[in-house]
Amino acid sequence: MGTRRKSRELTLQFLYQGELAGQDNLLDFEEYCTHFQVNKKAIPYAKKLLDGVQEKGDAINQLIRKYAENWRLERMSVIDRNILRLAVYEVHYQDDVPISVAINEAVEIAKRFSTDDSAPFINGILDGVAKEKIKDAEDTVKRTDSKL
Repeated sequence: MGTRRKSRELTLQFLYQGELAGQDNLLDFEEYCTHFQVNKKAIPYAKKLLDGVQEKGDAINQLIRKYAENWRLERMSVIDRNILRLAVYEVHYQDDVPISVAINEAVEIAKRFSTDDSAPFINGILDGVAKEKIKDAEDTVKRTDSKL
């Protein structure tokens, strides 16, 4: 398993712990990493993901809501909701991660940490998010080309 996968899983576990423990009982990320003796190589990217998910949380949740037809965010399992948050962050805000990689990683993590139904559920939502991202990028290129 690659370092980035370990980073994603570490971030997922931290987000999960945060939702279950609540903000008052939340360990800080460095304390969490020390307490659970995580792979030190996974920490920098995990921290980047965590910071990004927290900073862009409202926008990420809006995108999930937009593409999660007939599902309220609050009704989703904690694991699925946080896998989606991680993947949406990577799809929309991490230009160094190919969209297909972000989606595949989310699906594989869902297979490991969630139910049999989670992988297709997550894949479907992320497909919609990815199509929007691709369309937005194409529109930007068209606008730029028309100005030249």
